[in-house]
Amino acid sequence: MRIGVPKEIKPQEYRVGLTPGAVREYVAAGHDVLVEAGAGAGIKADDAAYEKVGARVAPSADAVFAEAEMIVKVKEPQAVERKRLLEGQILFTYLHLAPDPEQTDDLMRSGCSAVAYETVTDAHGRLPLLAPMSEVAGRLSIEAAGRALQRFNGGRGLLLGGVPGVQPARVVVLGGGVVGTHAARMAIGLGAEVTIIDKSLPRLRDLDELFESQVRTRFSSLETIEEEVFNADAVIGAVLVPGASAPKLVTRDMLKHMKPGAVVVDVAIDQGGCFETSRPTTHSDPMFEVDGVVHYCVANMPGAVPLTSSQALNNATLPFGLALANKGLGAVLDDPHLRAGLNVHRGAITHPAVAESLNLPLRDPAEAVRAELGRNGPRLAS
Repeated sequence: MRIGVPKEIKPQEYRVGLTPGAVREYVAAGHDVLVEAGAGAGIKADDAAYEKVGARVAPSADAVFAEAEMIVKVKEPQAVERKRLLEGQILFTYLHLAPDPEQTDDLMRSGCSAVAYETVTDAHGRLPLLAPMSEVAGRLSIEAAGRALQRFNGGRGLLLGGVPGVQPARVVVLGGGVVGTHAARMAIGLGAEVTIIDKSLPRLRDLDELFESQVRTRFSSLETIEEEVFNADAVIGAVLVPGASAPKLVTRDMLKHMKPGAVVVDVAIDQGGCFETSRPTTHSDPMFEVDGVVHYCVANMPGAVPLTSSQALNNATLPFGLALANKGLGAVLDDPHLRAGLNVHRGAITHPAVAESLNLPLRDPAEAVRAELGRNGPRLAS
């Protein structure tokens, strides 16, 4: 199969869909990889590094999209990229469609088959392609909170870990999943006082054991969230509903009861955010203030550390990407976990959470792919 890797064009996005090491694996498996010139610049991998492992370097994104049968990216395709998508092309990347009807409509119109990293599952019901970036974002969220708490950024002028004789910051983490766990780990390491709120009692028990009582755990309820958020110096929004919009756990009215200069870091912003007042920001302009509360809502946080992020992402995506390259859409029929990643196919929505969030009809992904393979024969299954 011809695999295309365009350069990421979202503002301050320095990751790359395939590292040279990952390209080498595709080439070794017999695939033709076409990389846009400069695609690896953000991780300090020049075009020669890609050519050395067997890739061809294309002069432009137009050339990559025009020739490739599968496009491998990091972030959701921007408007200009969606116009380049071809009917029957496979798109393998993060999508986050639930809060993005415009992108969804464009993907449906393109006739492509879009497989979203964030909804691919594993045998344990986890999200293996979201996990590495959640780990990075969770750890970065505490660094972001620490910067936002500094007075010149509008924060309380508080050091996360305090110093001897001075109270440390109170950090509240909404959600005890991968993001929340790694945020808590970083916050504890810096000496902050940490509380994790989650709606799963088994998960809270696991966290209590994991951190050996170094964190406070609380069951999620309206009362609990209010109590903790009102007393927090920093709140990390780490909730996730796979494929769906994030629930709004902190309302604007609640901000009025928070400490002046408190900070909220919305790691769920890709899925619409879990604070009512959140809006996407960028690395160059990451913060804004609402009712005296500093908001950090960068939509591609792992892009700040592209070398770590690209390597971690490729480690996770490689087996699934190779399966798609080896079998085409036949891989979706063979693997129910990869099938869970199919969000859009030939103009139809094929993921239930996306369909529900956008109030669109749902088509069964296996049925849609079988029909497609039946019409097109071995081309998509080769």
